[in-house]
Amino acid sequence: MEKLTTLGEFIIENQSSFPYSTGELSKLLNGLRLAGKMVNHEVNKAGLVDIIGGVGDVNVQGENQQKLDVFANDKFIQAIKNRDIACGIVSEELEDFIALPGSDASNNGKYVVLMDPLDGSSNIDVNVSVGTIFSIYRRLTPKGTPVELKDFLQPGSAQVAAGYIVYGTSTMLVYTTGNGVNGFTINPATGSYYLSHANIQIPETGSIYSVNLGNYVHFPEGVKNYIKYCQKDENDRPYSLRYIGSMVSDFHRNMLKGGIYMYPFDAKNKNGKLRLLYEANPIAFLTEQAGGKATDGSKRIMDIVPSEIHQRIPFFCGSVKMVEKLESFFE
Repeated sequence: MEKLTTLGEFIIENQSSFPYSTGELSKLLNGLRLAGKMVNHEVNKAGLVDIIGGVGDVNVQGENQQKLDVFANDKFIQAIKNRDIACGIVSEELEDFIALPGSDASNNGKYVVLMDPLDGSSNIDVNVSVGTIFSIYRRLTPKGTPVELKDFLQPGSAQVAAGYIVYGTSTMLVYTTGNGVNGFTINPATGSYYLSHANIQIPETGSIYSVNLGNYVHFPEGVKNYIKYCQKDENDRPYSLRYIGSMVSDFHRNMLKGGIYMYPFDAKNKNGKLRLLYEANPIAFLTEQAGGKATDGSKRIMDIVPSEIHQRIPFFCGSVKMVEKLESFFE
């Protein structure tokens, strides 16, 4: 029987392919791996212990915080802090960035981490898949100085690593360091992640479109026309509509099977709803590394220079031919 490669072994074996490799990025990824295991453990207990439901607070996004949002945020921040490698963190759950190890800290860490600790957390109460998204950059400010806002406001093309963890029927960590995309599944018997999906490639085209049709009336005309195209009974269509409401889960399915994920701006969210830094950019990095395409409808996501931490944008990604067809409806 062929020996399975663990995530830890894979990181060590491929360390030399990491940009500016000194082993520190490997340690940081290992910290994220550990935090993911702790969140996975809590997600699997949801319904048995008092971990589901809201905490009664609203986060910086104006969204009701779930108990698991707070738990996941705390665990990932602690895991990153414990590695002494990052100099700062941005989280969806926090209004401002965190300087490590303290608010006025000078730090020799090379990296900043941006994350959505629990994407789709409203699905927890009904036992539907959720996820974690993360993005890693090299800092711009000199080592030994306090981290600054500009360290986080970098275009997606500057990412050195990005990934997500999907907590579903099985728990998978999928990541890239700019040398392809690989997926690792937790073996519940051992608690270890094993390489299960090597060198993932998004099919050039697919038959799935993922979008919240409940907002259809508010969509721009180009998106409405593309949806009509997807629904038309012609050639290999109509396509199948699949929408979970957890970006990680929707994207994960489309990456493996071929499809397009869409979250356009609309009359209620005129700048779009997804966050550029810790949702769109990491997913765009993974998309391109897997051979797909990610756009805001007119330009490449990873070319956008951010202006604020929680900046929102319209977002479309997936199989190249499907995204290009969508773009043709905007022209």
